[in-house]
Amino acid sequence: MCGAKAGGPDLAGIDVASETIIQGSVTRDGEPVSGYVRLLDGGGEFTAEVPTSATGQFRFFAAPGTWTLRALVPGATVDRTVVAQKGTAAEVAIAV
Repeated sequence: MCGAKAGGPDLAGIDVASETIIQGSVTRDGEPVSGYVRLLDGGGEFTAEVPTSATGQFRFFAAPGTWTLRALVPGATVDRTVVAQKGTAAEVAIAV
């Protein structure tokens, strides 16, 4: 099943070998952006949403497979496709 929580690049305390992690940051002109990131399944259906941290970071724990990330920030909406695999963190940088 899929759960989500706000996070960031620090994986301390997370058993990466047994988790499927999608994480990254949202920026505009190299600066962090506050907003939300949605996780959409392969059919485009809403699965989860998290706010970005003060540094623009986000993290999802998801099932392995292909996902769409949708960054929703003031003045912009950007989609990125990511393939998540168990045992590794998929790092995604979203520039809006």
